[in-house]
Amino acid sequence: MSTIAPRRLCVVLVTGLSGAGKSSILHALEDIGYEAVDNPPLRMLEDMVSRSERNLAIGVDARTRGFDAGLVLAALQRLRGNPVLRPVLVYAWADEAALIRRYTETRRRHPLAPAGRVTDGIAAEQALTAPLREGADLVIDTTELPLAALRRLIEQHFGSGAEAAENQPVLSLVSFAYPRGLPRDADLVFDTRFLRNPHYDPILQPRTGLDSEVGAYIRADPDFTGFFGKVTDLVGFLLPRFVQEGKKYATITIGCTGGQHRSVYLVEKLANHLSARAAVEAGGTTQEVPWRVYVTHRELARDGSTETYLMDRPVAPRGDSDLDKGAQAFSVQA
Repeated sequence: MSTIAPRRLCVVLVTGLSGAGKSSILHALEDIGYEAVDNPPLRMLEDMVSRSERNLAIGVDARTRGFDAGLVLAALQRLRGNPVLRPVLVYAWADEAALIRRYTETRRRHPLAPAGRVTDGIAAEQALTAPLREGADLVIDTTELPLAALRRLIEQHFGSGAEAAENQPVLSLVSFAYPRGLPRDADLVFDTRFLRNPHYDPILQPRTGLDSEVGAYIRADPDFTGFFGKVTDLVGFLLPRFVQEGKKYATITIGCTGGQHRSVYLVEKLANHLSARAAVEAGGTTQEVPWRVYVTHRELARDGSTETYLMDRPVAPRGDSDLDKGAQAFSVQA
């Protein structure tokens, strides 16, 4: 008779830079049923976990009494040794310009520089928390992340069904425009600016890489097939190595000039290639699906509506040919 494994208690330690959104992350976790506690004394951390009967979210940062990054990591390691717990360390950060702007807007002082410059406090906190960022399971860059997208990200990682998929690392595919800067969390960057540009076709210019006509135009480039084959070969080679190294989150970014056509199409095609391959592997006897694939079209989300162009959209497994033949390559997994 088969037995059902007991549900493990999820313990999320939320840390990072002051002003980077730790409170928003705690609130988002609280909204999906976690008991949230901000900045308890470090010596109480493990005792709190042992007494909790609910999933627990704990804010830990430089304001915490007795803060020491080494002590936090040591406590986390002990929690990970408990088979009934699922501990996760989340690190939130933003670039200096964004943090300064947020402090200016709220007219708050930095907790590590109450009588000095905000930049001094940011630098001090970065140094203090650097080991936590290095040891984090999930690093979230909130520099340009809307609150709604942040909440959606937390729900994806820690909401219902997250425990069942915990052993599947998350792969984010992001399209972007080079003039607007590289995505800060990129692990791999591919440049598609050498391909035919639909921007110069008056019919295709107002459309996006989600349209089949735009995709057909891009695929007609004589170098497209060779390029896409090399990309899939490299990604297929690297992803298993990422898993071997214990990497739980990876970001592949594809850029073009405007972030509307070539990069969007390539991200969609790569996402469907990876999800279709994973579905085949899961249906056979080879191995478990190795990655959960999500797509973000950064410039479409910036220039349009995030409700229309969802950030971190989950990709349902389907054939790669569906993208090339369909009227559009946009479907949100229920």
